[in-house]
Amino acid sequence: MNTIRCKIEHVSPFNDAVYRVLLTPETPFDFNAGQYLCVVMGENDKRPFSIASAPNAEFIELHIGAAVSESYPMQVIERLKNQSHIDIEAPGGEAHLRHDSLRPRLLIAGGTGFSYIKSIVEQQIALGQRVATTLYWGCRTQDAMYCEALAREWHATHPWLHFVPVVEDASPQWQGKTAKLLDQIQQDFISLNGYDIYIAGRFNMVGAARERFREMGVEEAHLYGDAFAFIK
Repeated sequence: MNTIRCKIEHVSPFNDAVYRVLLTPETPFDFNAGQYLCVVMGENDKRPFSIASAPNAEFIELHIGAAVSESYPMQVIERLKNQSHIDIEAPGGEAHLRHDSLRPRLLIAGGTGFSYIKSIVEQQIALGQRVATTLYWGCRTQDAMYCEALAREWHATHPWLHFVPVVEDASPQWQGKTAKLLDQIQQDFISLNGYDIYIAGRFNMVGAARERFREMGVEEAHLYGDAFAFIK
């Protein structure tokens, strides 16, 4: 990865737990939809975050879940709020969009894993692709689904994309599925054979997903997630 100086354009909360960050790199760099960057906090302290923007976007966008004061991600937010520039290392990751594939796509996000999926969907839109795509986004509550309106807009605008929102703790007004994310996917699919699957979220969720998907016929060469580089 290359070290790149970035101007910090914008840091603002989506809600009380997730922040949106916009950066302008001083040196443009190429990346693939679904890759990540590392915010350089120190020589031996480089913190990875999925790039939420597509390669053609005006800014580099990050979604950083930072609900707890002094936590690992909140330290990054405080640094970004109090500086005009930050160094990043980019790009990283091999779980990027295989845009040449015509296999149906299953996109799975847990929490702020949506940032990874957002880059992939927006690149599909930019390329004018119409590959059948199903997007599952799971959160504990509807309030945590910080870009729900955007995902529903994709669903309404692009006939090839089907959005399935899933929350564990639903209000009476909730319009979506009420379940644990992996339980809902297992209920909706008999087999995952034939799909390109892209997944992001907490490592324990991604690891559990792989175990379940093996029982559902997943082709692991077509199961993409950066977490798999860190969990065996």
